[in-house]
Amino acid sequence: MFRFEKYAIIPAFTGFLLMLSACSPNPGMSVYDPFERMNRGTHEFNKGLDRDILSPVSKGYSEFLPDPVEDSVSNFSSNLSLPSKIVNNVLQLDIPAAGTNLARFVVNSTVGMAGIFTPSDSMGLAEINADFGQTLQRWGAEEGAYIEIPFFGPSNIRDGIGLVVGAMLLDPASYVLKPPVSSYRSGSNVGAVLQNRQIYADQIDDILYKSADSYAQARIVYLQNRRFKLKDSKRDAYIDPYDEFE
Repeated sequence: MFRFEKYAIIPAFTGFLLMLSACSPNPGMSVYDPFERMNRGTHEFNKGLDRDILSPVSKGYSEFLPDPVEDSVSNFSSNLSLPSKIVNNVLQLDIPAAGTNLARFVVNSTVGMAGIFTPSDSMGLAEINADFGQTLQRWGAEEGAYIEIPFFGPSNIRDGIGLVVGAMLLDPASYVLKPPVSSYRSGSNVGAVLQNRQIYADQIDDILYKSADSYAQARIVYLQNRRFKLKDSKRDAYIDPYDEFE
């Protein structure tokens, strides 16, 4: 039976961790936001959770644990996300990417001691991200209206559906792992979010607490970054939001 607890305890605003570089937004890009009033309410809820829980806890987490331990926790979490990426690689008919992710998973799960270490990096087996929202886009689904999801942050209709379907049906690890390993995974997922929140604290704080309209800023940054990652040429001319940091 599917176990949803590993997703239910993920801290707020994990969506922001997908667009961490806080690129300079393109104010001319198209935005379809018919649910803005509701979204703004959700944004304030998420912002409060970040301010009161996620941000302070992430600081304590990073101060308490040495960097190598934090890295090992995040590595374990990332390794267990690979089977889901492999499934989506296959659904997108991207067999080379599926092969790379599979090889990375095998190497890290064995030589890397269950993914605590990442020897695959030195072998040139870089992780290739894939999710069900991307799969839907690959097969022609439009992004739909912009939405902000409680606890998860910025998204759109297509990617919101992808989040739910991916979590409930397309995550092989959730079917295989049994307690206590499933609990270890839940903890490592939280640890990875806390580490990323602290690593990118300045960028996230700029969006949430230093912009005149944090909702509009977050919306533009998310959409711009997501469209770039999906090479969504049907939408605005996308730009690489990471160029200015290279």
